[in-house]
Amino acid sequence: MTNTTRLLATTSLACSGLLAAMPAPAFAQEAGTANDGTDIVVTATRREARTIDIPYNISAVGGDRIDANQTRDQAELLRSIPGVAVVDRGRRNAGVINTVTIRGVNVDSAALGDYAVSGVSPVSTYVNDTPLFAAYLLKDLDRVEVLRGPQGTLYGSGALGGTVRYILKKPVLGRFEGRVTGGISSVKGSDGIGYEADVVLNVPLGETFAIRAVGSRQHYPGLTDYVNVYKLGADGIPTAPAGVLAPDAEYRSVKDADFVHVWYGRIAALWQPSDAVDLTLTYNHQEDNVGGRRQITRGLDGYGKPYEGYQNGSVQLEPSTRNVDSIALEANVDLGFATLTSSSSWYDHEGDSVSENTGFYAKAGFLAFYYNYPRPMASALRSYRDKSFVQELRLVSKGGGPLDYVIGAYYQDQKLFSSQDSYLRGFKRWWDAATGLPDAVASDQDFFYRRHETFKDRALFGELTWHATDTIDLTGGVRYFWNKAHNDTSIDIPIFPSLSQPTDATFRTSEDKALFKGNLSWKFADRGLLYATVSQGYRRGGSNAVPTIGRYAEDPSWQQYKSDTLVNYEVGVKGGFGGLTYNLDAFYIDWKDIQLNTATPVWGFYVVQNGGKAKSQGIEAQIDGRSGGFHYALGYTYVDAKLTRDFFSPDPSHVLIGRNGDRLPGSAHHILTGSADYSFDLGGDTSLTLRGDGFYQSSTRNAISTSPKFNVRLPGFSIWNASATLRKGPYALTLFAKNLFNAAGVTGRFTEAYMGTSPAQGYYGNASKDLITLPRTFGLSADVRF
Repeated sequence: MTNTTRLLATTSLACSGLLAAMPAPAFAQEAGTANDGTDIVVTATRREARTIDIPYNISAVGGDRIDANQTRDQAELLRSIPGVAVVDRGRRNAGVINTVTIRGVNVDSAALGDYAVSGVSPVSTYVNDTPLFAAYLLKDLDRVEVLRGPQGTLYGSGALGGTVRYILKKPVLGRFEGRVTGGISSVKGSDGIGYEADVVLNVPLGETFAIRAVGSRQHYPGLTDYVNVYKLGADGIPTAPAGVLAPDAEYRSVKDADFVHVWYGRIAALWQPSDAVDLTLTYNHQEDNVGGRRQITRGLDGYGKPYEGYQNGSVQLEPSTRNVDSIALEANVDLGFATLTSSSSWYDHEGDSVSENTGFYAKAGFLAFYYNYPRPMASALRSYRDKSFVQELRLVSKGGGPLDYVIGAYYQDQKLFSSQDSYLRGFKRWWDAATGLPDAVASDQDFFYRRHETFKDRALFGELTWHATDTIDLTGGVRYFWNKAHNDTSIDIPIFPSLSQPTDATFRTSEDKALFKGNLSWKFADRGLLYATVSQGYRRGGSNAVPTIGRYAEDPSWQQYKSDTLVNYEVGVKGGFGGLTYNLDAFYIDWKDIQLNTATPVWGFYVVQNGGKAKSQGIEAQIDGRSGGFHYALGYTYVDAKLTRDFFSPDPSHVLIGRNGDRLPGSAHHILTGSADYSFDLGGDTSLTLRGDGFYQSSTRNAISTSPKFNVRLPGFSIWNASATLRKGPYALTLFAKNLFNAAGVTGRFTEAYMGTSPAQGYYGNASKDLITLPRTFGLSADVRF
């Protein structure tokens, strides 16, 4: 541990140990519970408040509703929230890249996802107070909060376009309770039946201590058929039935190759020695084992045969695995005038995958470089790891006076690793037989890449609210960052000794930046608020560490990238009457020095570059109502997000990447959401609840690019779900249907021009693919609570 880390960890433990002597806080209402059935209480402002009283656009979904809707994953959950777009890749590599887009703030291609990128996402994600994108299973959640617009003053440098917070349920003192859930499901295209099982236990141990444990197992049998996979020998090389020098190959079909096996566990311990003090220690663990992509190939294979249904044209299987662990300690103490919170967390998130690269080799002309070697099978083995220690201290005033404040300090020590080892399987065996020159080729490995990065982020932040009158508030916020980054990168092409020249590069950067926020709100009724906000967003810069000398030299302009910033202007009104709440706002975002995750043009280093300017403007509208047993919600978002300046590469070639006026990728002009449910009281402690919901988004673009290889239009789509729950006392049975009309829901594409077939070069597969949503699914779930 560094001295700074030791100091912060010691401070955290000291704050925790200080707590026992403090007086008691009195909370009127737990976060996540409802005030009148429609106003969820959240902690987005670092203090408890109804969503209707927060002076910017925020949505919250309670954990009970997530369970009741049988929500499968983050993509489905976020589609239910107005104005949020997400690239749906399925479970494979689900934790590599955060693909959430809010208010159109995104320039990265929807086809990213197989490897870890350097630039942080424009949308930050938190698990409780830990800034972590983990794609954990949605189990035993108190609620999910979605904060639109930059949240940098309270949530750090990655909160450029917004923040998503996953709030876990805490242990409950003095009450033994639990829940057991099991379910089965059948997905169109699959020959198997999926199942999942969950157990939740809350165990009090005395009056001041409680433990809450969650365990979950998911198994889905897969639906995508890999129909032209090479048969491999014991050495992992494609078999050669007519001899090594002959062009013949053997293929097999793998049914339902994209199976998913997930284990998830969580244990949390709460100690509350007095009403003034509480400490919560939480440990999360998840393991993913996925057999392949839930992505389908359209078009023809190398023999002219069309792919049909849920078929993928890869010539090899593409599994992925992932493990993520996180530990967090949160301590709260009531100081009478304010609440002091210490949040300490550590996480370790790692994974690996195999990707089919043969189509890329074919379309890029690389196979010709390898003498059109028969039975080409280019495998990219990629891995990533993200380890971090995070410490935050906050002091939040209790209210009641003319001024309220939040002040705090933040520290993060993050270590990132990514690698790629590429192989042209069987090439050396063929080369040796064809040429008799074994020393000319060292192995099948034709690319070696390693990247080690460290980021240290220190910040001071605060917000001050002046209650000018009983109904008018003015809030100002600031966050000051100072960051350090260090990047060590290695690259080599070891396949040919004559080309091999292991090259290392290193680069260090540092920067500091202040962010500001201003807000004016008028509470014109107990449930009515008019507000205006100006807020800045900031995303940290860093270094790419490309070599500038030697065989693999790149232009020095690629060495580093700087932070990008935006200014968000927003006016809105929110309120409620009776059982109805509403929210309407308009926003305008000015974004400059945009960061784009890409690769260098010569040797393919993964880098981030700056360039161009963009704007995003639009409106967001939501209503949520309840009348008796009937509940409904509607949402509409219009977003116009586009470049406002040409986007060029930073090197002297000054290649045009995107044009002024180009639409930002993944951003739909129109998004509509709707849901409704009705509960019937059948008597005898029995009820029946019927639910339905729908989502529509208009067309999007796949990438920022001047090339049709990448920048293609993705058509709009809609998804409709329905369920019925019969509950009697603690027992419930739910029948559900997902994607009733079986929409493909394409949110990303690898085009044929980029990764298609090429029989002239010996490649008879097809690596192009569409990223589709989960096809029509029927399921049955049962649970019992005690």
